[in-house]
Parts: sequence; C-alpha cells; structure tokens
Amino acid sequence: MLLVAVVVDVLAPSGFSVFPLLAAAPVLAAPVYSLPGVIATGVVTELIGMAVAYAKGVALTEYSVRFTSVVVLTVLAAILNRVMAKERKQLKDTREVAEAVQRAVLPIPPERVGPLAVASRYRAAAKEAAIGGDLYAIHPTPDSVRMMIADVRGKGLGAVRTVNRLLGAFYEAVAHVPGLTDVVDRLEEVMQRVDAEEQEGSESFATAVVIDVPNDGSALYVINLGHPAPLLLHQGRASPLEPSAPSLPLGLGSLGRTRVPVDRFALPHDATLVLFTDGLVEARDHHGTFYNPVPFLSRPLPTDPGVILDALIADLTRYTEGRLDDDAALMAVTRRPDASDGTHRTRSGT
Repeated sequence: MLLVAVVVDVLAPSGFSVFPLLAAAPVLAAPVYSLPGVIATGVVTELIGMAVAYAKGVALTEYSVRFTSVVVLTVLAAILNRVMAKERKQLKDTREVAEAVQRAVLPIPPERVGPLAVASRYRAAAKEAAIGGDLYAIHPTPDSVRMMIADVRGKGLGAVRTVNRLLGAFYEAVAHVPGLTDVVDRLEEVMQRVDAEEQEGSESFATAVVIDVPNDGSALYVINLGHPAPLLLHQGRASPLEPSAPSLPLGLGSLGRTRVPVDRFALPHDATLVLFTDGLVEARDHHGTFYNPVPFLSRPLPTDPGVILDALIADLTRYTEGRLDDDAALMAVTRRPDASDGTHRTRSGT
C-alpha cells in the first residue's frame, strides 16, 4: 500500500493527494500483521507522509491535520489488531478443547485388528468449535472384525451423549450378538430411546455403515443406513460399495424399515477400504463444487491405510483451501498380506 502511494504520488498530476492511500495503510495492516508490525506500518506511513508533504510544499496547518490523522488511525488499528488477536486465540483455545474432548470420545484404534491394518483421522470444521457427532469404531470378535462409521445429527453436548451411547451399544452388541443385522437392531433401539428423550420438536438420527470382516479377510459384509458409500481401493481404482437397496438412518426405523439388506463384497489382498462421514464429500471449493474423493483415490497409492488417509486429507485441504464446513471422520482398513485366502469372491445382496 505504501509503495502504491509513492508510485501514485510520482505519476499523479499536480494537485492530486495520496494521503487517503497512506492513511489506510495502518488499518489494512491490522488484521494481517502483529501489533509491532501495525505500529511499524504507522511509523513508516508517517515518515512517507512527511516526505511527500515536504516535497509538495504542504501548508503547516494541513500537515498537522495529516500527521494527527495518521497517529489516530494507527492507534485505532493497534486496538483493532489486539481485539482480533484475542478473538483468534479464544477460538483456537475453544477448538483445541473441543478436539481434546473428541479424541477422548473417539480413541485412536489399534494399528492391527485381526486380518486388517487400521488407521483413522478426524478433521474438525473450520467454521465451528462445537464438538461434532461423527464417530468410528472397530472391534475384533472370535470369528470376525466388526466396524462402524456413523454421523449423528447435530453438534454439541447432545451429539456427544448420543455418540457415547452408540459406541457403547456397538461394543456391547458386537461382543454378544451373532448377526450383523442384530447389531443394527441394537443400535436402532438406542437411537429410538435417544429420540424419545429429546425435547419435543427435535429428531435424533444417525447415518451409519456397519461392516463385518471374517477372520480370513476374504470378504466384507456391509449394511449401509443412509450413509455415504465406502470406497474400495484396489489396483489403482476406487470403487464405491453402493448398497443393493436404500435403508433409513438409525433412529428412523419406525418410519417403515424392515430387515436391512446385507451386501457382500470381495476383499482382495492389499485392498483398502476407506470409510468417511459426509463432511468429506460435502466439502466445497471456492466455486461451491463438492469434493469427490474417487478421482484422487483412483491412482496407485501405498497400501498403508495411514498414508492413504494423510494423502486424502492433504488433497482435501488443497481443494478447499483449508476450510471445512462440517466435521469429517475417516477410517481406512487394509487387508494384510498374511491374511488367509477366502473361497468366495462375489457380491451378494442377502
């Protein structure tokens, strides 16, 4: 700004004043620089103003007005800088607390579970410090590994309570009930109770994907309850695992859901399954276009699930210029090379 003012002063016709450009410099510096930077900008502005006034023979009265104006604007800019810095720090502190609570609610899963290598990531929305309702879980059983990713409607403490109840119900169900549909029935019962406890006029539900992987690692048994389809990565291709029939989210089963369909997909060696909440696919660029992870994941990638998620998040950050409108939870599992071969390689929608 100061350089522009000097150039304009040199090129402008006689009688044209660059003082408004100079006076604006400290104010424009307030949201960008530190407090010393703002003060330094004001000092440099004053010095340039003095030089310009001297070169143009400005009268003493006009010079005094200009000098005072720059001083006042620099003081106001310094105050504005401090207010903005305080607000940024408060938001940063609040988000750090929210993320700490989120990590406590969603502990990092182990790197190895049965035949699977596991990784998870969580990215909070840039525009909010409230704790979200995104969750993931994975747990081994004697015969298989069961996992879930879900997104509870809403934010704040109410969403955290629902997340805790869903996680508790999931871990209890996978340890005691035999079938994947039975696990979903337990989760539905919990969401129905949560909805009954909500204040009148509010409605609680959660989209979810619940998966069972036999210990031989050969297949995926998937129930999708209104959630974005997971992506299966294999040989440089990302394939959405779409459900054979749509199902209502958890908590809305009373509206007409019967038994949910269980879809079976093959899980080849070194294939990676990427699960995510809608914060990923509802992220937008500056044109308002939604992010599509399929093109990025449809390329040769390492088989390490953590590396895949980190690369995906880096691409998402580039696409959105670092701003998310909703929380995004991600989990990836890769079939380990030492998992035994299965005998079935086809999909069924039983």
